[in-house]
Amino acid sequence: MNNNLIIRSALAGLIALSAASGAIAADDMKKNADKEKCFGVTKAGKNDCANATGSHSCAGQAKKDMAAEEWNYVAKGTCEGMKGKLKYEKM
Repeated sequence: MNNNLIIRSALAGLIALSAASGAIAADDMKKNADKEKCFGVTKAGKNDCANATGSHSCAGQAKKDMAAEEWNYVAKGTCEGMKGKLKYEKM
């Protein structure tokens, strides 16, 4: 019986975690709906996520300012005015 209780508790935890993950993902989509990825405008260490070349996979790992493969979310319609690109272009 004790093992059965542990299994039920674990399953309940997984279900709760799954529901929370879906809510967080939906919230992130809404939050970023009015934004766009802008390549080439990032300061060193200030990128929002993985870069386009795959040399790193986390935010905050840009090695130099304004690297073409690094990106940040910016308000829609502002990227090109910042001298950025909406798509990664290998230089």
